Amino acid sequence: MSGRSKRWVPALAVLMTLAAALGGCGGDGDETQAPEGVSTAPGDQAPAQAPAPARTIKLAYSVFFPPTHVQTLAAQAWADEIRTRTGGQVQITLYPGNTLSTPDQIYRGVVNGEFDLGMSCFAYTRGDFPLLEALDLPLGYPDGMTATRLATKMVRKYQPAELAEVHTLLVHAHGPGLLASKKPVRSLDDLRGLKVRATGLSQKLVAALGGTPVAMDQSETAEALRKGTVEATFCPIETLEGWSQGQAIQYITDTSAIGYTTAMFVVMNKEVWDGLPQEIQAVFNEVTDAWIERHGQAWDDADASGRDFVAKLDPAREIIALSAEEQARWTEAVRPVLDAYVAAAAAKGLPGDKLLADLQAELAAIRAGGE
Repeated sequence: MSGRSKRWVPALAVLMTLAAALGGCGGDGDETQAPEGVSTAPGDQAPAQAPAPARTIKLAYSVFFPPTHVQTLAAQAWADEIRTRTGGQVQITLYPGNTLSTPDQIYRGVVNGEFDLGMSCFAYTRGDFPLLEALDLPLGYPDGMTATRLATKMVRKYQPAELAEVHTLLVHAHGPGLLASKKPVRSLDDLRGLKVRATGLSQKLVAALGGTPVAMDQSETAEALRKGTVEATFCPIETLEGWSQGQAIQYITDTSAIGYTTAMFVVMNKEVWDGLPQEIQAVFNEVTDAWIERHGQAWDDADASGRDFVAKLDPAREIIALSAEEQARWTEAVRPVLDAYVAAAAAKGLPGDKLLADLQAELAAIRAGGE
């Protein structure tokens, strides 16, 4: 072997040793296995993590009606349906009566974030909703379903700026307001000077008819009637049962010819609404649209129950029907209330004339359809 060949032997041995070592690293006995179910193919991503559970959304709902009132029950059913449709993600707790707020402070409480949702009457904060006062005018509403459908329809159509601070879900409204009194009112003359409980626009109605309006919400009325602070109240007949006022009156005058209503809002704090996921907002919209009918029907059912309640009172309460001539007198007497509304709205640059015309046209069509 030459000297050059002897010099290559150690180098060749080193190379053979390295090759054996590298070959052993890839042998079957030493191969590292990937975890079961995890692909090691080029370009594969790491396994996706399970999504975090959806956060629970808890909302407080202040309702001015007492706990057993049909509208409180309708509101509770609405809240339950929202919870069901969201798989329990949205949980709404109702606080009826004056639990969280007085009726006249519920709207402002929603705006300020004291609670998330609220139901009360526009009329309880008189002057804050100048365009929507049209809803309460004595237009001869035949029933609560009609009043509720029209109220929500008009609010959605006109999108009044006076509701810009909240998200409005729906508006509902009771059946025709009647006159319940401690003494008989058979004509317009009998009403003169009578102290009549009223709120919002119905105060103007009482004044136009010659009575003396006394501002008061429903929760105070039964006691005021018993004490003689007021001698009568304008209200839907369901109120005599739902607010326990029937025991304090002796007569009911059917004034449905000038049947007014009281529109009630269901609103949500605007920031709360804007912060809800879109799919949750969609559930609210879908359920709420169905509950327009539920609230309207609840008013009509309550009025039917109220009539039954009054019929069973002992001693019996007299229901007084106005003659056609008297109905015409009452209708003419309240006409200035409508004119004053249009003028006041115009002074504020609001389309009160158009809203009133829309309401009158809708009611006329309904009456014509029923003839």
